Amino acid sequence: MSQSPHCPAPDQPSLNWHLRNTTKAPDALRHIIVDISKAAKYISYAIQTTDAGLSGNKNSFGEDQLKLDEMSDDIIREYLCENGTVCCYISEEQDDVIELDSDGLFTVVFDPLDGSSLVDANFSIGSIFGIYEGNDIIGKTPREQKAALYVLYGPRTLLLYSLGDGSGVHEFILNDVGEFNLLRSHLGIADEAKNYSPGNLRAVTSNAKYKTVVEQWMADEKTLRYSGCMVADIHHILSKGQGIFCNIGGGSDSKYPDGKLRHVFECGPFAFLVEEAGGLSSDGTQSILDKPITDIDQRTAVIIGSKNEVEKTVKMLS
Repeated sequence: MSQSPHCPAPDQPSLNWHLRNTTKAPDALRHIIVDISKAAKYISYAIQTTDAGLSGNKNSFGEDQLKLDEMSDDIIREYLCENGTVCCYISEEQDDVIELDSDGLFTVVFDPLDGSSLVDANFSIGSIFGIYEGNDIIGKTPREQKAALYVLYGPRTLLLYSLGDGSGVHEFILNDVGEFNLLRSHLGIADEAKNYSPGNLRAVTSNAKYKTVVEQWMADEKTLRYSGCMVADIHHILSKGQGIFCNIGGGSDSKYPDGKLRHVFECGPFAFLVEEAGGLSSDGTQSILDKPITDIDQRTAVIIGSKNEVEKTVKMLS
């Protein structure tokens, strides 16, 4: 059914309009993304008004939780419950898979507030989401995600999403009346990188190859761009159209031999977005998109960003 001429395309499409008319997301998937965007509006407000201190609890990985972590997790859960098409969700702040509706179609995985420890320093932080079909993600790969998105809470609140399969990566800005409107379409990543973001930098003391990589970036006079929030650092790559981010383990005898980042909540969604934008991701041997999920708390090394720079870095680390 074609749309009436009385419904022309808006000058600045809303997220919902864009999902329905541009990327043509299935209705159930569209509703999930729109509901996540509603949760993000409340999280954005909470960041500006809520105490960022410790809550006194720990998350599923034994890390101290902030009040904002718990609040963000609760806000997202409320909207996923209200949605009606989500069978279950997996959050970095929860110990297990949480079932919401046995008749639901999708599983949503998310880190409700990446970089939350930076709130008191007033740095940018974010939320990360991946959406899978069905009620079990174990054995699947991030390439099987039906959509991935993140929200960046900085001087401006931005939401970027992709449905994959050539649909592109699209950026929306939260306006003063609480609507996410299109800011930029089809973000792309160039093959060459001028900027570098080295995560888990302390690993250079026990991983000589990683030290060589960082020294090469410095010798090449690349520009350091690292904030400590993965959302902000990956967004910098997508926004500037080039760059490389990595988080490498310190070796077999280190605390994090596979790096510190989670495959399900962080690396999988970002690999989906970055590769859709023309970039590349790798764990050192294969694309993050092809790395099977074996556990919800699985960690992985990640090298991600501009294609040529990722390939060079993987070669140096191998």
